[in-house]
Amino acid sequence: MKHSSCVRACIQLGGPSWAVPLGRRDATAPDPDGARTLPGPDLDLAALVSAFAAKGLTSRDLAALSGAHTVGMARCVQFRTHVYCDANVSPAFASQQRQLCPASGGDASLAPLDPLTPNEFDNGYYRNLMSGAGLLRSDQELFNNGAVDSLVRLYSANPAAFSADFAASMINLGNVSPLTGASGEIRLDCRKVNT
Repeated sequence: MKHSSCVRACIQLGGPSWAVPLGRRDATAPDPDGARTLPGPDLDLAALVSAFAAKGLTSRDLAALSGAHTVGMARCVQFRTHVYCDANVSPAFASQQRQLCPASGGDASLAPLDPLTPNEFDNGYYRNLMSGAGLLRSDQELFNNGAVDSLVRLYSANPAAFSADFAASMINLGNVSPLTGASGEIRLDCRKVNT
């Protein structure tokens, strides 16, 4: 077992650590189509659950892995419709985001996914959701009178539960569609392709 660069980044921002199993095969070239298969920022809860289930992941994995949005930024074009049109957004939060993201234009303007603690890996993301301050529609769908509301409440109140479930779900995510046989390679240094 070793720690990957993803784990190190999470730890540096105050998040959990987890053991990454050795022997996993990594691709030898980038997969530009891989990002296109990620659930989009405008999906509702049913579509998110379905997308995760198609990869063998549970609703608990969805709720925990979405907590990665406690760090990072989103472009205006990804959250404009949510802050201008959706009813499940805090009016104060929507007004604040509209200052950064005009009704038209400014598509590349950035806003933090977690405005409370944008540079810390913590459970602030879930506290945001409970106050109607999820930046993306897909984020706020996790706390919108649906099946994962109870997990959002749990993670909001219990950072240790979030950390434990996030680490377990990262292992689950790492086991989705592993490369086998002659596909990919087991890296000597996880940060670069073998030479």
